[in-house]
Amino acid sequence: MKLSDIKRVLILGSGTMGRQIGFLCALKGYNVVMYDISMEALEDSLKGMEDLGSWFISVGLMPQGDLNKVMGRIQISAVPADAAKEADLISESVPDIPEIKAEVFAKFNKLCPERTVFTTNSSMLLPSMFAEQTGRPEKLVALHFHDVRTTNIVDVMPHPESEPETVKLVRDFAESLGQVVVMLNRENSGYVFNSMLSALLMSALTLASQGVATIEDVDRSWMGVMRTPIGPFGIMDQIGLSTVWTIIDYAATNTGDPQAKANAAFIKQYIDSGSLGLKTMCGFYSYPKPAYTDPNFLSGKGAGR
Repeated sequence: MKLSDIKRVLILGSGTMGRQIGFLCALKGYNVVMYDISMEALEDSLKGMEDLGSWFISVGLMPQGDLNKVMGRIQISAVPADAAKEADLISESVPDIPEIKAEVFAKFNKLCPERTVFTTNSSMLLPSMFAEQTGRPEKLVALHFHDVRTTNIVDVMPHPESEPETVKLVRDFAESLGQVVVMLNRENSGYVFNSMLSALLMSALTLASQGVATIEDVDRSWMGVMRTPIGPFGIMDQIGLSTVWTIIDYAATNTGDPQAKANAAFIKQYIDSGSLGLKTMCGFYSYPKPAYTDPNFLSGKGAGR
């Protein structure tokens, strides 16, 4: 298969990243099918993609009149067999748990055409953790996106059984979406950026969970020294606290590290109260005007003090 053969992209998982990737593919001319187990989640994803399209228009990345045309390329389906029909490439964004990814890919391996290429958007997991269960390990490559509103950097990461032709095709596909590809030579948990980011987020959570400093002061320290508009807790709100918790809890369970367990528990209290971050307009901060955007935040005299 070559790039020109990719016409239909199947997105597995309609959460924050699934809808961003799906919209980007439709924006670049691909036909997109969004799959999830719930029609309610899929309907919500369509609304989210329309909002994303409005943002693209507001910053000049898409003409005003193109939104209906782009949304017209997007279909939704909660029926696996229907979603899999004629899929040329899959982008998977289901929870970062190997068993779940393996189960989902195994199901779609039986339903998709033999030509279909599988890609995973996993944040921290290695493709080799579930490659065999996909039924087509040679056609599996990690294609990892960041927030498409803030960057066009993507990671392409093969595993030992990925065939070179598939790796090249996935790289070509990413570039066709207007992305800048960071090519990994071998598997690495967290790719490049997430590998560095995870260390920052874990350090921030440790400081807060141990009572060393408040959430606001941890962010204030990072923002003030590094001159960034957002700190680690603001970043976690953007990612989504359920996603961050899943990753940390998985690591805590597999390593038995007590601090990782404490950090997971620290986030879980927010999740249990329904505060999932930006997606619920409340997480470590309240939105749409989080305290860290206050001009006086760094001085300690504004919101968050």
